[in-house]
Order: sequence, then C-alpha cells, then structure tokens
Amino acid sequence: MSSDRSSDKLVYMANQIGKFFASQGEAKAPAAIAEHLKKFWDPRMRAGIVAHLEAGGAGLDPLVREAVQRLRETMSAK
Repeated sequence: MSSDRSSDKLVYMANQIGKFFASQGEAKAPAAIAEHLKKFWDPRMRAGIVAHLEAGGAGLDPLVREAVQRLRETMSAK
C-alpha cells in the first residue's frame, strides 16, 4: 500500500470519528477526537496522521485538524 493511499485511509477514518464527535460542539469535540485517537489507534496510525498533518493535512476536517494538532502535542511531550 502506498503512503498516499495509507494517508487517505487515515484521513477518511479520522474524519469519520470527527463526524461522530462533532455533536459535542467546537469547544469539546477536538479533545474528544484526540482522546479517541490516543486510546484506540495504534502508534503507527497516530504517527501517520500526525505526519499527514505536518505535510499540510489535506482533506482533514477542521475539528479533526485541531484534534490531530492536540495529539501531536501530547506525542511530542513524551
């Protein structure tokens, strides 16, 4: 599987999670999305979505983009 295709899949999955948590509103949803990614995605998936964000984040919904930024911060804090 190419990295572009892998990134597309991660973006799709992250955006689906974002749609689920969007009902919590702009104030709470990014934290909930980031927590979900932290708990349920394996480290390679988390690293992949963060790398995608760092490469421009094409296709990420706004709430998901913010969530991945939060995730990146928690990953770099370790």
